[in-house]
Amino acid sequence: LMGWEGIMDRFGSCQGSCTHVWNYEMATPFLFGGLAQTMRDVEFNYATKENGLMNFRADLPLSEAAKGNSAAADGQMGCIMKMYREWQLSGDYAFLRKNWGQVKKVLSYAWTEKGWDGNQDGVMEGSQHNTMDVNYFGPNPQMGFWYMGALRAAEEMAWAMKDKSFAKKCRRLFEQGSRWMDEHLFNGEYYEHHITDPETFEFINMEGADDKIPAFQLGKGCLVDQLVGQYMAHICGLGYLGDKKHIHTTMESIMKYNYVSDFSRYFNNMRSYVMGEEAGLLMASWPKGRLEVPFPYFAEVFEYCAAVGMIYEGMTDEALTCIRSIRDRFDGAKRNPFSEPECGHHYARSMASWASVIALSGFHYSAVDKQMQFTSAPGTYFWSNGYAWGMCRISDGEATLEVLRGTLGIERLRIGDVTVKTKKKQLTAGESETIKW
Repeated sequence: LMGWEGIMDRFGSCQGSCTHVWNYEMATPFLFGGLAQTMRDVEFNYATKENGLMNFRADLPLSEAAKGNSAAADGQMGCIMKMYREWQLSGDYAFLRKNWGQVKKVLSYAWTEKGWDGNQDGVMEGSQHNTMDVNYFGPNPQMGFWYMGALRAAEEMAWAMKDKSFAKKCRRLFEQGSRWMDEHLFNGEYYEHHITDPETFEFINMEGADDKIPAFQLGKGCLVDQLVGQYMAHICGLGYLGDKKHIHTTMESIMKYNYVSDFSRYFNNMRSYVMGEEAGLLMASWPKGRLEVPFPYFAEVFEYCAAVGMIYEGMTDEALTCIRSIRDRFDGAKRNPFSEPECGHHYARSMASWASVIALSGFHYSAVDKQMQFTSAPGTYFWSNGYAWGMCRISDGEATLEVLRGTLGIERLRIGDVTVKTKKKQLTAGESETIKW
């Protein structure tokens, strides 16, 4: 599978299955797992150079895909997490084994001298190209949490591949980096960006009048998707990448500072996806002082990732407020309900909306561990792991798991905090199992 970022009226917009844009979407892996695996094949086996640089836009023909020199820190780290996700959903050890050498190479590129984490301390100090179409200089939560997630995913894959030394290195860098971000980037309300000099990598005093701050940075801004790596970690079942209390407080701050209930008085110098009396989540706010020249998309809206993060933090009411704001804008009268644009119509990143289905149902599945999980809240939930799909009906003390299409390998069903072994180790289409506890 190859994909544009979006489409214009007569041609595609932004070619090459752009890694950092496609990082966000969850529809492909959870509905069409085989197609998702082909995207990982392109990224790791065609778009990656010998030194581990992954071109974030894979050119066609694929024989030309590795000839560029454009790496994106968020795109590259996210692809490592997506490789882990596809392995977990499929349980395909041959797929992981085939790609493990490339995964190591892609992660190790971050440790290139004067690279993203050239001194290998778990913190990205270097120049980090990213989905804002700019380069951030210095540690920031957006790239930082993608990096932490990639380290955790690589650690788990390394243990599965019996690569003990690499697993231990990933764990060490994760613990160092995660601790450093909590101690230095969390400002009591959210994680901010500490800017470094592009040449010396030394930190710039953002209060100092004599220091030159590069253009297009985040600085002390509250970024709507600063926890995008945590979003992916929750979906992959990798746990918290930073202090749990800090993560929760950050989500509260995003809602506090970035949600706008009426955009009538807001000016957007780029593209207006929300206007007038409509509501939405701003890309960034600056409650502690804005840079003179911030990154260009700061006044746009960017919502599903944060909304899903709120669901995982138990902030369901706030999350649904954000999602309802989107649906109100794309209601079929004001805008096309089947096309949420960004750089073009039918923008790929909007398929992050599928993650809200996953989060609200508490769904998680690992074909490696043969375990499926749901919330304990009574209800009927649709599930799909990319290879099979069905329903799960939950009531007090009882759950009925039904497969409507495909074959599901399962040995344990977890409902809330309770895990019960299943009688069958495999369910095929038309079969179900009722479990009581």
